[in-house]
Amino acid sequence: MEKNSSEPDRRKPVILFADDDPLCLDVGIRMLRRLGYHVLDAKDGKEAISVFVKNQSEVDLVILDMKMPHNGATTFYEMKQIDSKIKVLIASGYSDDYRIRQILSEGCKGFLQKPFTLNTLSQKIRHTLNN
Repeated sequence: MEKNSSEPDRRKPVILFADDDPLCLDVGIRMLRRLGYHVLDAKDGKEAISVFVKNQSEVDLVILDMKMPHNGATTFYEMKQIDSKIKVLIASGYSDDYRIRQILSEGCKGFLQKPFTLNTLSQKIRHTLNN
């Protein structure tokens, strides 16, 4: 039987995006959707953990803002306890933060410098999902 060309080869990857800034959250969600991802969102780290726990089997990647209530580092460590293989990108406007370097050395998959472009976001996600 011939495959219908309109059917995707697999489901859209699911990305959980967490940021406490409403504008950053909105823009990030729109960018991710434009890139073809299914997006779950959270307004802080605690909500990100809750959303992750409820959707753990579906989430392919998490993007966490570093500077939010229940910050990105704390959220990353809690998510790693839930799923040691979780893929996380940390996003921040501050590139020289010792906590970022520390969590990158402890299993965080990458750093996303804010503000980021659609192209940069796309490249970081593809690289992270494929590694």
